[in-house]
Amino acid sequence: MGTPAPLGLQGAYALGQRSGYDELRTRLLDVASELLMASGPESLTVRRIAAEAGCATTVIYTMFGSKEGLAEALYLEGFERFRRRLAAVTPRPDPYEYLVALQPIYREAALAEPGYYSLMFERAIPGFVPSERARTLARAALNIIDRVIADCISAGYLTPTQPRKVADALWAAAQGAISLERAGHLSDSSTYDAVTSATISHYLIRRG
Repeated sequence: MGTPAPLGLQGAYALGQRSGYDELRTRLLDVASELLMASGPESLTVRRIAAEAGCATTVIYTMFGSKEGLAEALYLEGFERFRRRLAAVTPRPDPYEYLVALQPIYREAALAEPGYYSLMFERAIPGFVPSERARTLARAALNIIDRVIADCISAGYLTPTQPRKVADALWAAAQGAISLERAGHLSDSSTYDAVTSATISHYLIRRG
């Protein structure tokens, strides 16, 4: 392969502009997420977010269009962060070992970024309903798990069925345990580990 052509001044400037835009966008989303957790949904005013982030309110309107647009961006950012956590898990040659390695990630993501989690799954912003497009993109964050489950089925570990059926059952089990833990009813990961393991075991093919 040849050496890539240099960006040139205009290309370098455009790249710098994009990098600055992305950094500011991430900063605004993080500020909004932190405000949501610390002070509730009533704190999510454009004026307060701008003040906390140190920018003009017009920047928020330019990036997100409206408060509703900001809420949807937060929703999608939460799922994108979840996807990145899943993607960071080193793949295993054995698909079942890989599935087991992915198992704790959902809980880790929920506890590490509670602001995003509350918006994604707990209707933290009253009246906010993600668009159909946003819901489709959100579910796509689980595609890694779908693929690994499909590989487990092909390798003879799991009962032949739709991979998404298994993934959704695993998601539901994880969600229930995390909701109880976040509400203070569970003190550690033992129940989460038990219910997610039991869900996977339900589909395991018993080998004699």
